This record gives sequence, structure tokens and C-alpha cells, in this order.
Amino acid sequence: MAVKTVVCDRALGAVAYRFSGLAQPFPSHFHEHYVIGLVERGRRLLHCRGRVCPVFPGDLLVFHPGEPHSCEPCGSGLLDYRALNLPAPLLRDASGQLGAPRFPENVLHDPGLAGSFRALHQQFLCGTDGLGREESLFLFLSLLLCQYGQPEEAPPSCPSEGVRRACGYLEAHFADRVTLSQLCRCAGLSKSTLLRAFTRAKGMTPYRYLEAVRVNHAKKLLEAGVPPAEAALRSGFSDQSHFTGYFSRFLGLTPGAYRDIFNSQDPPAVPQKGSGPPSGKAP
Repeated sequence: MAVKTVVCDRALGAVAYRFSGLAQPFPSHFHEHYVIGLVERGRRLLHCRGRVCPVFPGDLLVFHPGEPHSCEPCGSGLLDYRALNLPAPLLRDASGQLGAPRFPENVLHDPGLAGSFRALHQQFLCGTDGLGREESLFLFLSLLLCQYGQPEEAPPSCPSEGVRRACGYLEAHFADRVTLSQLCRCAGLSKSTLLRAFTRAKGMTPYRYLEAVRVNHAKKLLEAGVPPAEAALRSGFSDQSHFTGYFSRFLGLTPGAYRDIFNSQDPPAVPQKGSGPPSGKAP
């Protein structure tokens, strides 16, 4: 039985996840925040930055805001994974720099740092005192940034102006019905040229990018207590079934379960569809 535990720290703007016994792959998507994760069981193949990287138990994962990535099982083992979603201003504070820090590698092989992260993450799950938890978080981030972070710098190859215009159009019109012809007119590119350039620059197709933008908007609505059906409609999904399916593949949680996390006192341990109720919270 897969168990999914999620805890929100509103003061820090952080969200802690722990997935246990997970079998599903995650399609290409991106987050609006930094993600720091730890694989505790199972092997995965990570697709990010045009590379395919094997991920093993004990590996730390780091993703920048807006960085497309996907992963799939490698072998038959189930996945145990814990992660922190952290807003960019928090990383800037920890780095002491004006810009957002960057990490050259997505996968870090560092047993000592992984142990520190596991202990920090457990403080979020157990509800450790706010000051103690915040202190531990900044001490961990300082160590992570000192060893693996770099100051923000211009990317070596920026997307073309047409791709930037296409992204802006999708971000502005995510709630509308968008056609490829509209997107091409905005970008000033032919259909085949736009698809090639967009996929090369962003690591996903325009449609996948649009779906990720829609899910990220729906997350904000659900966090504010908006019912899933209304969140689906306001985020541009054609029906709730489509919304639920994509949201679950993207986050590993149903929209209703995600909404409950931010609108209840106790963090739920959410069993995967078709399984019985969990015996208790994940450790």
C-alpha cells in the first residue's frame, strides 16, 4: 500500500512530502519553487537538462524553479521518497545573494548531507518547534549551498524570442482554449519550427508546458480552499476527470487530498486509490 504524507509550513512557505511504496512514474513537469528530495528506496531514471541519470537509494535530488523533469521506475522495486518544496526567496536568504542560487547537478551523492536532510525533513513531519525547525533548515541550506551551489548567472543558451513569447502566451491564456495556430502567430514561427525550438529550449512540448502551468495554478486555488471541480474549470481543464488524472500523475495526490492538506489541522497520510486506510502516519 502506498502512503503519502504531506505537511505544510505556512510560516516558511515550505511543504514537506513523504511517499512510501510508490510505483507510478511522473511525466515531464516543473515546479514554481525549489525542490530538494531524497530517495530512500527504489531506483529511478531521471530525465532532466537533456540527460538521463540513474538515481539510487541515498541520492539527493535538487531542482530549480521552472526546471522541467520527469522520472520513471528502473526495475520492479517501489519508491520511498521524501522532499521539501522551498520558495525561491528562502534560498536567496540562505545564500546571502541577490539572485537565486543555481545547482550544476540535479543528483548529489553525499551520504552525510543526505543524513542531515533526513533529520531536517523529520522535523517538518513531527511538528518540531518553529524556531528549531527554521534554524535546522537554514543550517542545512548553508551546507548545501556551500558545497554544491553557485551564484545565479545567465544560462548558457537562452530560449529564442519566439519561444519566450510562446511561454508568455501560455502563461497568460492557460484558462482558455489554446490552439497551435494561435501559439505560432504569437511566436512568429511555423508549427514545425516552434515545436522543435520549444521542446529543445524547455525540455517539454508546448502542450505539456500548458498542462504544467494549469496544474500550478490549480494548486494555488486548492490551497485557498476552492473545490476541485471549480479549480479544474478556472485552471482551463476541460473536465474534472482530465484534471484529476493529470494532477495525480503530476503530484502523486488527488486534487481533493491536496486541498485537504491546506484546509485541515492534521497532515493526512493519503493511501493510493484502491488501497485501504493507512495504519498511521508515515515515519
